[in-house]
Amino acid sequence: MNGAAAPEPTEAPAPSPQVPLDWRFSQVFGERGAGEDVQDVDIISAIEFNKSGHHLATGDRGGRVVLFERTDAKDHVSRKDAEKADYSISRHPEFRYKTEFQSHEPEFDYLKSLEIEEKINKIKWCQETNGASFLLSTNDKTIKFWKVQEKKVKKICEMNMNPSNAPANGSPAGSTMCGSSARTPNGGILKPGGLPLLRLPVVVTSQETSLAANCRRVYAHAHDYHINSISNNSDGETFISADDLRINLWNLEISNQSFNIVDVKPTNMEDLTEVITSAEFHPSHCNTLAYSSSKGSIRLVDLRQSALCDTHSKLFEQHEAPGSRSFFTEIIASISDIKFSMDGRHILSRDYMTLKLWDVNMDSGPVATFQVHEYLRPKLCDLYENDSIFDKFECCQSGDGLRVATGSYSNIFRVFNCGAGGSEVTTLEATRNPTRRQIQNPARPARSLGSLTRVVRRGSREHRNRCERELLRLKHKTAP
Repeated sequence: MNGAAAPEPTEAPAPSPQVPLDWRFSQVFGERGAGEDVQDVDIISAIEFNKSGHHLATGDRGGRVVLFERTDAKDHVSRKDAEKADYSISRHPEFRYKTEFQSHEPEFDYLKSLEIEEKINKIKWCQETNGASFLLSTNDKTIKFWKVQEKKVKKICEMNMNPSNAPANGSPAGSTMCGSSARTPNGGILKPGGLPLLRLPVVVTSQETSLAANCRRVYAHAHDYHINSISNNSDGETFISADDLRINLWNLEISNQSFNIVDVKPTNMEDLTEVITSAEFHPSHCNTLAYSSSKGSIRLVDLRQSALCDTHSKLFEQHEAPGSRSFFTEIIASISDIKFSMDGRHILSRDYMTLKLWDVNMDSGPVATFQVHEYLRPKLCDLYENDSIFDKFECCQSGDGLRVATGSYSNIFRVFNCGAGGSEVTTLEATRNPTRRQIQNPARPARSLGSLTRVVRRGSREHRNRCERELLRLKHKTAP
């Protein structure tokens, strides 16, 4: 209107497209040539990110813990903010090797004639202090508390002898007098009527640094059965460890004493009906923890109620519709893993067939149920016969709480959208490197204590007979 030429609208630069992820299945680190065997001790058995997502810890069957750190961490904000961002990141996170250490060694319990593997079952990061990283690692019986810190390398610079007092070339080999003191042949200083002064090295701290892992505590001899869970408390001082029948509460600074807070062991083991499968502390309430059972229930426990948490404050379980119960209902309902959401509002649970999302304020039933591999339901008979129905799967939830993920068979894991009105399902398949083949190690000696979960399911002869009758009925039913 004023006669000035209107500037042409400039288009905003389009964000660079995100590089598609190439998911690959890998159980070991490093590249191997064609036909090169994969040793059993090198297979990864545990993996855990810290809260910021900038550090990654992995454990293998050989008892080793390997740490990685993110190399592009300075270019990005926190993981939670990155998940909420409405733009795509041009490159994917990159991690580099940081350090590794031997966490556990194979042991043997002579009292119980039980072999204890060195395999790492769980790893948990603890709160960082003064630039040092702390983490807990456990095998079947023993938990260890590790401190990983950068230390400056100390070197020997010189000796504490004054060069000006050193004997000159051509001086006699014997002692020479210098004022009121004498020098010995090796350069030491001899005071009149005294002993020669020692020549000590002068140690100086260089600018070079190296990572050192130090085992601060060992928490042992507290579990009769295999440890299936460890979880840090939000107070930064305590943690819990759980096996099939008990949950113990530990203080990080006290390794020779723990408190038994949950005990489901009956007086007569023949009356055992369920076992503990997983346990975890609330992310922000230090007095609250949850644990799951082989019957498909989740119990919320308040530590303020009593020292021994025999009673629960809330019980989360889904009741089957009348007439829909079958022989396999209780088996596939067994929960193998539970996780609190980042804000502590929801609990994610994984049983054999489904993922369930629970609201801690609503115990009438799950707020969402996600079918993981429903196509296996007609094949439960075959899965029972080859023991695959007892396989355990883990689960996780994104930091923003909008997505949940879990694994399945054939290198497949599934991601579900659990946001409001979301029904998106993403199935990802990790391709296996065909040049790697896993060798089968000789079977280890039989343990004196088997899996209690299977004992509960298959303990009695009557149960086995019912099982055989059910299998025959289902086979005749499905026969053409």
